[in-house]
Amino acid sequence: MWRDALLVAGKDLRIELRSRVALWQVLPVAVLSLVLYAFALGPARHTLAAAAPGLFWLAVLFSTVLATQRSFAIESGEGTRDGLRVSGIDPAGVFLGKAAAVAAELAVLQVVLWAAMTLLFGVHIHTAWLAIVASFLATIGLATAGTLYGALSAGLRVRETLLPLLVLPVLAPVLLAASRAWSGALTGPVSSGESWLRILGPFAAVYLVVGIVLYGPLLETA
Repeated sequence: MWRDALLVAGKDLRIELRSRVALWQVLPVAVLSLVLYAFALGPARHTLAAAAPGLFWLAVLFSTVLATQRSFAIESGEGTRDGLRVSGIDPAGVFLGKAAAVAAELAVLQVVLWAAMTLLFGVHIHTAWLAIVASFLATIGLATAGTLYGALSAGLRVRETLLPLLVLPVLAPVLLAASRAWSGALTGPVSSGESWLRILGPFAAVYLVVGIVLYGPLLETA
């Protein structure tokens, strides 16, 4: 399973490096959304600083939908999924590999977004470990849930419309918990941010396990 996961993740990341779709589509949309948020909130620094964590994770959330759609679009060709089914690759490995590739893209995206956030909103992280742990758990949750629901909608003609409707309500707890955890990391108190890790951790673990178990049947029906 782990060997197959590395193969699938490497394949997806190589395709992205060559096509640069994430670079020229997902990343500019995420950065542009932050710029528009800054215009909407006005020049008041205290307002921007207070809203920064929520706006950051909102941009990451929408980028997750775009990255997931791209992850399954590269296998939308005629017979591609059939070839994947008969290749002998463990379905759990396919799930882990695709989720890992999406997570890697989201991690790079978050670094760029945070640099843009610092420039636009003038905020700085005071408790780095809390922000890092929250980002790690949230990224796992976003990637695994996005990959699972991406597989669920992959075989449908309306998958581009259906995926956001399916996954955005499910990811609302990640948006809330990650935003509150980052608020604790930025302005404190740290204890208030730590408590939200209790939501991010179980969410990531549940979707990781569910994805490993159910991805095979979903792949057969997609």
